Parts: sequence; C-alpha cells; structure tokens
Amino acid sequence: MSTPLAVFGPGILICSRTDITVPAPVNVGFAQEFSIEAAGTTKQLFGQKQWPLAVARGTIKGTGKFKAATISGLAWSALFYGITASTSNMVAWTIGSTFTTSTSVTTLQVGSTTTFDTDLGITYAASGLPLQRVSTGSEATGKYSLTTGTPGLYNFAAGDQGVAIKVTYTATTTTGQSLLVTNQLIGSTPTFQLDYYTNFNQPAAKPFVVRIYSSVAAKHMMAFKLEDFMIPEFDFDLFANASDQVYNMVFPEIA
Repeated sequence: MSTPLAVFGPGILICSRTDITVPAPVNVGFAQEFSIEAAGTTKQLFGQKQWPLAVARGTIKGTGKFKAATISGLAWSALFYGITASTSNMVAWTIGSTFTTSTSVTTLQVGSTTTFDTDLGITYAASGLPLQRVSTGSEATGKYSLTTGTPGLYNFAAGDQGVAIKVTYTATTTTGQSLLVTNQLIGSTPTFQLDYYTNFNQPAAKPFVVRIYSSVAAKHMMAFKLEDFMIPEFDFDLFANASDQVYNMVFPEIA
C-alpha cells in the first residue's frame, strides 16, 4: 500500500546570496521552524444581493520565517546584514577576576597593556558592593580610576590597599569571529536564495524540496530569557527574480 506524502519537522535550510558574484552556501544551523506564507489582496464586486458577483485577486505578498537552534555568524552576516564576518574587532570577557590590591602602592595592572580593552566594573570580594569609577586624581575609599595611556592600570586610594576585589573587564582576542554591524546607506539590501529539504523517514523515502529564488530578510531577532535557549529568528520577504520565478516546490510523486 502506498503511503501518503507527509512532511515532518523543519527540514534543512541552505541560503546563498544572490547579489554577489561568488555566493557561499550557508546552512542556517539546525532549523527549528520554517514557514512560507503567500497572501493575496482581493476585490469583491457587489450588486444588489448579499454575495459578490465576482472576486478578483490583485497583488500577492510572500513572506517567510525560520528559527534556528544554533548561532551562526556566517548566516547572520549573509542573510540580514550583508557584511562579512571577520577575525578583527573581537573582545573576550573576564568576569569577576579576583585580585588583592598592594599594601605598598595604590596601582594595579589588570591584564596585558597590549590587549586590555574596556573596564566593566569592580566589586569588593567580601561584600559584593561595587566601587565607583572616577577621573584620575579623584580616588577615595570605594572609588577608583584608570590611568590614561596605560591600558588596564587601575588606581586606588590608600583606604583600598590590601583589599580583595573582583574586576570585570574585556580584552581583545584572536579567537572566533566578529560581526561588526555598521550604519550603511539606505538601499543596501542583501538578497538570497533559500533551498529547503525535508524527508520523512517512511518505508519509501519521499523528500519534499522547495527553492525560493529571491528573498530579503525583513527582521532578525534574538531573545534571551531565564531557563531557556536563545533561538535566532529571521523573517523574510519573497519577490520574483529576473525570470519572474518566485519559488518552486518539488513533489516526489504525482498526487
């Protein structure tokens, strides 16, 4: 007995830029949800009776959405921002690193002077209360400053000598990649082709394939919340390519 065509799960999504010469196919990363919607506008012609005499359809708006289980800088850069991920402009956090200030001097070097990036605050190790950052020369008990021209060199008052503190700061790193979002001109619009594949594991495999020829990402959302994963979400609009093709659905059988 033949099994009916059924589609289960979000499938695999591969996106390729269409506005650049050599596009690199990018897997959006363990898709959780994928949807396409085509909505047409209609106009109804009425006479003297309740139901319309005729209905005509005008324009059609195509939209889509997908959510991914993993974070992909390559996918984000290619689909929404249209910029290239790089190995520059990267920073790494050091959170609550414990130091004990000197009993003889009122300075403390944190991290390397060649990689120190930004001070993100100090707390007392014992109480957890924060110290206040002030300008150089205004140090007092509970107040600190950074030396201009010497990255990572902290200054304290005599009242904070020999005290355990926790310092949070960032430093530049060469590990990973960065996606530096810049303010581009209006009209800068990365476009992409989206290829979708799913195959319900039936006795006889019946894959279902969709190709969306031209898309523009309309929204990119990141939501962070307690006791849950951050699921990147993309909304996109569909439009016709130069050959008036919008999308193609390939069915494994005539049904």
